[in-house]
Amino acid sequence: MTNLRLQREMARWYELKDHPVQMALIRAVEDGIRFPIVPAGRRSGKTERAKRFVAKQAMYYPNEKYFLGAPTYNQAKKIWWDDMKQLTLCSTHTQRPSEGELKIFMPNGTEIHVLGLDQPQRIEGINWTGGVIDEIADVKGEAVQANIMPALNTVNPTRPDYRAWCWFIGVPDGLNHYYDMAEYARINGVQGNGSDPDYALFHWKSSEILPPDVIESAKRTMHRRQYLQEYEASFETASGRIYEDYSPRNYTNRTIQPHEALHWMHDQNFTPLSSAIAVVDGDVPYILDEIVLESAISRQSAIEFVEKYKDHQNKTVFIYGDPAGRAGEKHGHKSDYTEIEDVLRRHRWKYERRVKPAHPSIKDRQNAVRAKILNAADEVSLYVNPTTAPWSHKGLATVQLQEGSTFQEDQRNQYQHITTAIGYFTDYHWPAGRALLKSARVTGNY
Repeated sequence: MTNLRLQREMARWYELKDHPVQMALIRAVEDGIRFPIVPAGRRSGKTERAKRFVAKQAMYYPNEKYFLGAPTYNQAKKIWWDDMKQLTLCSTHTQRPSEGELKIFMPNGTEIHVLGLDQPQRIEGINWTGGVIDEIADVKGEAVQANIMPALNTVNPTRPDYRAWCWFIGVPDGLNHYYDMAEYARINGVQGNGSDPDYALFHWKSSEILPPDVIESAKRTMHRRQYLQEYEASFETASGRIYEDYSPRNYTNRTIQPHEALHWMHDQNFTPLSSAIAVVDGDVPYILDEIVLESAISRQSAIEFVEKYKDHQNKTVFIYGDPAGRAGEKHGHKSDYTEIEDVLRRHRWKYERRVKPAHPSIKDRQNAVRAKILNAADEVSLYVNPTTAPWSHKGLATVQLQEGSTFQEDQRNQYQHITTAIGYFTDYHWPAGRALLKSARVTGNY
């Protein structure tokens, strides 16, 4: 059994594609660079290189302490823990790893600690040899200055000349503290004016590592700015409008036909109570109608729907919306959705509820809509009839970011809630960057 485990662990050291910037990154600490700043494309090997670098350091150098961090405990465990146990050949260790504390104890006395930086004080109090922080853009900026850098600059009295190092890696996320770190490294680091040789910038794009078909698939399923940020590791600034590419290219004069099934999307418990109605043709949604009621509840919206479509031939409707709309169902109470379904059932409608178990993140919801409005391949695949769905049209055209935020929506815009409903629908079928590949074409989830 031990030999089988060791074989699996050894198999984890599969061959990687060499890349000149990655090779330079691996030599960085040996070359005296304490703080490599590594904005690199999604799925391009930055985290894998980091795992292998720390594993080799830990196996080679005795009695050292290394850390591997991420924005939260759960993220840190997911990103690092299982892989590091395999890469360090844990089956050969005399002391078992601590599953509770997320510590690996090497036979040579070296330790590897996996840390969630949602409690940034976890990095304090230990004289570290070095480490890596992944998804650094999502770590709180104040934690970098107040906790992380002081911990790395703490001098070990038993090794007064030694200085801890840290790779800061991840995909950019707007012009936040990670951008500031990258700019500092670019200007003042070893590739810049050299005034701070502790820093260096290491950047590469996903297209330099991943196959062309994967890159083309990403372009078809992602908004241009999201693609540049995640696959080209570009620091993109947020514009005022959330859906800045929504334009006359997205307009249609199409109307709902009697034979078409309806897709009805909601954002409950807000005033006005806003819902949009679409049809889907192939892989393309057409938002062609809406129901907007002041000071109303979900049952009233459903009554309005069945009256509006009493003569519609295809009595099939798919329902989308806020997962919180299920509240009360576990205890046998009526929810927003069961209220809607009761009305539909009484009026002989066939319905299917298509609501995810949990909320998508605001960013994921927005990026799903952006990618359908205009993707990185310059393709439009979402249309709105401005005449028959005016709130949907005005929402996509006007909803802006909350001042100071890179993703939160300005709640003062009365059209914001209908764009949230459109987001739930779009994220259900076409989650940004996660499209399914069928018969060499990108499709949604049906």
